[in-house]
Amino acid sequence: MHKTQEKLLKLIETKNLGELTLREIGTLIGEEKYPQKVKHHLAQLEKKGFIKIDQRNHKIEKNTVGKIKNSSFLSIPILGTANCGPATFYADGNTNGYLKISQKLLNSGKKEVFAIQADGISMNKTSIAGKNIEDGDYLIVDKSYNSPQNGDVVVSVIDDVANVKKYKWDNENDCVVLVSESTRDFPPIFVHESDGLHIMGKVVQVIKKPKV
Repeated sequence: MHKTQEKLLKLIETKNLGELTLREIGTLIGEEKYPQKVKHHLAQLEKKGFIKIDQRNHKIEKNTVGKIKNSSFLSIPILGTANCGPATFYADGNTNGYLKISQKLLNSGKKEVFAIQADGISMNKTSIAGKNIEDGDYLIVDKSYNSPQNGDVVVSVIDDVANVKKYKWDNENDCVVLVSESTRDFPPIFVHESDGLHIMGKVVQVIKKPKV
């Protein structure tokens, strides 16, 4: 993706660009001398399905899942790499590119999804719809799901970093336990209700890393 488009997508997260002139938008991204360049890249983002431009109501909004114009493909934001082991990502939720995938391959009909890439083997015995979570696989995460049930595989954030684990409530210890399911022995994570556990969503699909 062009760097100007990346800047615009990031800016849209904090400002309604529909209320600004092209030159004002350009000033915010270091392109104040080239308003037509800004217009071009906004049009490209709309064409690709990343944003929605509502000129009548002066709104420019970011699509969670973009449908590429005149195409059967979707663009799903990739929010980094989640370590299936020690947590290392997702402190700020910035988009690290997009996963281009046919609509026919996406099991979830929901639009509130994002993708992460699995790093590590601590969940390689966990199966989502018959596919295990292995190193390098892309995980499709339903971020509208914020009430986890026992046995759900979730992306959780603790101390500003994230990992992929199976969610369980432990009655004996009166806490949440985040469990690994692996061919190796990884200890569980015990979370008290005051620890600020944040569930970012439920893993609903595994897109396997191609074998080369």
